[in-house]
Amino acid sequence: MSGCVSVSLRVCSAEAMSRPRFVLFGDSITEQGFRNGGWAAALANTYSRKADVIVRGYGGYNTRWALFLIDMLFPPSASEPIAATTIFFGANDAALQGRTSERQYVPIEEYKENLKKMVHQMKNSSPGMLVVLITPPPIDEDGRLEFARSQGKAIELPERTNENTGIYAKQCVDLANELQLPYINLWSKMQETEGWQKKFLRDGLHLTEEGRSLLLFAPLDSGVSSESGVFLGFLHLDMKNVSTKAYF
Repeated sequence: MSGCVSVSLRVCSAEAMSRPRFVLFGDSITEQGFRNGGWAAALANTYSRKADVIVRGYGGYNTRWALFLIDMLFPPSASEPIAATTIFFGANDAALQGRTSERQYVPIEEYKENLKKMVHQMKNSSPGMLVVLITPPPIDEDGRLEFARSQGKAIELPERTNENTGIYAKQCVDLANELQLPYINLWSKMQETEGWQKKFLRDGLHLTEEGRSLLLFAPLDSGVSSESGVFLGFLHLDMKNVSTKAYF
């Protein structure tokens, strides 16, 4: 059977079935977004009848390695534009030299430049795309040591520190302000809560369910007004230009 099928509703061409796409681009914190209680799963549920949420998370990746994927994920002048993307890197870039994860280390100046290249490529791919930058979360250094020891690794110093990760978070925020992009300063927001170390981080780095919830509902920072499509709340786009019809 070809053409349209009517059963109280009429579903027509592939074009009519087209849905906005949100891409979540990042490291293992993004990769784990569809786990039980994950922030990507919650976002997909929120927009289940309006948009498709696509996770492109790569465990262990820093911004340098992520650039090798950028052309494939966000090709120039994409035939199917992406409505919104998050860029969530920095936790691995901030690994310390001379410690167990030093191969992931990226100098702070390069980190910021790599983020800028990602944004430019995304805008080149889909000029109307909303890009949201997310800083790395804070580091619970004791939690990292405890986790390493639970894995049978006898280390005396954590491979990351909260102070150093904060420097990378600041560069992420500075770039967002320079490019006038909305952002979530997760490094700062988590530390506003007493006991954040265990409340939001399960191994000193990756998010607990409460940490994922905080990320999902954290208000966006920046001077971007609601008229640009950004409301207070994580990726709460102004959906007036997005069809709200039911899709099946």
